[in-house]
Amino acid sequence: MLKKIFYILLLFISISVVGQRTNSSPYSFFGIGQQYSFQTVEQSSMGGIGISFSDTYHINRVNPAGNANLRFSTYTIGIFSNDLTIDDGTKTQTSTSANLAYVNIGFPIGDKAGISFGLQPNSSVGYSLLNINEDVTEATRFYGTGGTSKLYASYGMFIAKDLSFGVEAEYIFGTTENNVLSQRQDVHLATKNNEVTTVRGGGLKVGVQYKKELANKLTMNFGATVKFKSSYETNGDSYTYSLVVNENFSESPRDTVQDANGNKGIKVSGEFIIPTQAGLGLGIGKTGKWYTGLEYQFQDALSISGSLLNVSSSYSYGKSNKISFGGYYLPKANSISSYWERVTYRAGFRVENTGLLINNTSAPGNYTEIKDFGISFGLGLPLGRKLSNLNLGFEYGNKGTTSSNLVKEKYFNFRLSLSLNDSWFIKRRID
Repeated sequence: MLKKIFYILLLFISISVVGQRTNSSPYSFFGIGQQYSFQTVEQSSMGGIGISFSDTYHINRVNPAGNANLRFSTYTIGIFSNDLTIDDGTKTQTSTSANLAYVNIGFPIGDKAGISFGLQPNSSVGYSLLNINEDVTEATRFYGTGGTSKLYASYGMFIAKDLSFGVEAEYIFGTTENNVLSQRQDVHLATKNNEVTTVRGGGLKVGVQYKKELANKLTMNFGATVKFKSSYETNGDSYTYSLVVNENFSESPRDTVQDANGNKGIKVSGEFIIPTQAGLGLGIGKTGKWYTGLEYQFQDALSISGSLLNVSSSYSYGKSNKISFGGYYLPKANSISSYWERVTYRAGFRVENTGLLINNTSAPGNYTEIKDFGISFGLGLPLGRKLSNLNLGFEYGNKGTTSSNLVKEKYFNFRLSLSLNDSWFIKRRID
């Protein structure tokens, strides 16, 4: 009982920490920020696969149908670290950020179903961009902070032999702040526009998985997911005012601009619309020994409506898609002579068209699509003789391009998770 209470306390402690995250990517300027991947460390170490693959020890964050395979109560907590190098073609800049990646709890319901729920970051805003107009000697700084979090609940069950179905509901919430600060040479006061908005929304995903037994103890896995169209509502206040920028870069506000009715601020509202997303997966392997899988996800263009500070003709959204390939290898799960034979080795890669289109030229409609590529590997380290394990994940990749006056990001991600497994709901028998 004490162990169960400890797990639950850790969950609520993690809820207060999950919002304390940072981001330094220029691409977090767009929309509600840069999106986080909805995968566990184990899944991201295999290129992000999980539509067709699942096991009895780990929560599946990609396909809710995979939770039907859970046979042990599982508590997982993940930490994410990002080393980022930004290259604009002439110079580079580096930064490091870290945050709590997720907290999840899952447990079986009987021998044909499983449930999980948890909390994790959904998006993050953390950009700082500077534009200098030499014609009028004016500098404009765009900067923003904040982000959104995701609270979810997922349920999976077997509806037939080797065929499982799952459903997942999510709630998105958070606050973003966007600023535009302009200063002209020989002008004492600068001008700033500040907009703080709250983001609220929800979503629903369904999935299926099917396993086909082959000869030589091989298993063929199939999977599919559909995340239905959803929207996030944004509401907030926008203020424009004059200020003095001090030598230490602190700000001293002066007068707020009023409208014709004497109002010093205006209400802003908008909607971030996420179209239906679908995914397909296929894999083959030998249970408890090895697995390799290929998965494909695709989605129509996102859209934004209403009044938002960073809505402009400088960017748009198009269709997005992602290809993931990866797997794992476990030499000998019950090895007595060698610890490293009981370690799970994972690897994979992904290629993604993010759907973000940026126009950084004067020609209308001259958009550049932002692409992302990552290669990953990881280790699943067993803790003693128990089912719990420590998972390490490493990923190297690049995003964007230096053409068309844009920037290219090179990143190295380190992920760490602790997966604690136990049997909570087994009825004790006394002979």
